[in-house]
Amino acid sequence: MDDYTMPDSPAAVPRHVLYHHRTQGKAVEGVHIRGIADALRADGHSVDIMSLPGADPYASPKAMSPTRQANWWMRLLSKMPEPIFELAEVAYNVVVGWRILRWLRANKDVDFIYERYSLFLFATVWIARLRKLPIILEVNDSAIVTRVRPLFFQRLAMAIEHWIFRKASGLVFVSTVFRDRAMAAHGELAPTIITPNAANIDKFSFSAEQRDHARRQWDLEGRVVCGYLGAFVPWHAIDAFVHKIAPRLADAPHLKLLLVGDGATYPALKKFVADKGVGDQVVLAGRVSHDEVPGLLAAMDMAILPNAGDYTSPVKLFEFMACSIAPIAPDFDPIREVLVEGQTGWMFKAGDLDAAVEKVLAHSREADELARVGAAARTYVSEQRQWKHNIRQLIDFRDTLDPQ
Repeated sequence: MDDYTMPDSPAAVPRHVLYHHRTQGKAVEGVHIRGIADALRADGHSVDIMSLPGADPYASPKAMSPTRQANWWMRLLSKMPEPIFELAEVAYNVVVGWRILRWLRANKDVDFIYERYSLFLFATVWIARLRKLPIILEVNDSAIVTRVRPLFFQRLAMAIEHWIFRKASGLVFVSTVFRDRAMAAHGELAPTIITPNAANIDKFSFSAEQRDHARRQWDLEGRVVCGYLGAFVPWHAIDAFVHKIAPRLADAPHLKLLLVGDGATYPALKKFVADKGVGDQVVLAGRVSHDEVPGLLAAMDMAILPNAGDYTSPVKLFEFMACSIAPIAPDFDPIREVLVEGQTGWMFKAGDLDAAVEKVLAHSREADELARVGAAARTYVSEQRQWKHNIRQLIDFRDTLDPQ
């Protein structure tokens, strides 16, 4: 990973940045968009965000839950057969091109475009090159990765991506392994940097009183609490983890699980917990309002991430660390880049949930270690992995780039 030290003072030259994305701006996508945009503004830069019509990353959902389609036309598109859906994505370039050109005519002082890369979206790069305007793509997705909804026009997606990854001014990848896979698939790439995700300390701080209140509210007093916060979907494997640990809970009466969120696997997991009679040690908070999330995090001593993408940078990992919650996570390369075993968290062999259970049970008996590792994790985030660190690396990167 590229070494980077954040300057002591904000950027000397304020920039005007257009942040363009084709996502709905909800859930983790919204967290990332707001993190970058807010940090740029706090550093003295001007940021305009261009979203899908009707998608506002600052219009937070009322409850912490998996991404939901915000508009009727988004819901309609998501239900279309895959070939039609992908052709609609290609056609959307016409809309993007018109909107970008109109915006540029009214904002001639823009310094660069920052875009969250989306498959089949090439209009922004094309226009930026015509205007000799730097454009940096933040790469969170790719035609080379395995998808929940497999691509139909795989070769077309690869061809467009091949052109985009070469013609953009610069690329920001969330992990080294992701960058390396893209390079292996596409050969030469535009200049790149590696920037894992982040979390702001001030948004993940709580008092002893808040912690005490949350633990009383959820009947967690006197217990060691292992938490999870996120979507209940098959690829996150929280249901599989609970299935593994449930038979062991009787031998660990000091331990409680606090699981927050909902999704496709939530109803079956709720029934499993009831059927196995482990409801006194497995607390299913379900979907909660965003205002309740800090209190729930305050109640946790450790956190489990049963699974993650093998090329992604989990935002939740940094949020747990920012809260002084010692994380236990799979040993994928992107997690190894930011987690130091035994210092800022612990790792288990990816895919081995039996090993994850053993880690949770073992460390649940080490209160002093949980506190030490949690404190070190928070210090790491505070000093190196807040959103302000990411955007100052971004601005330094932009200054090295040629728009062509």
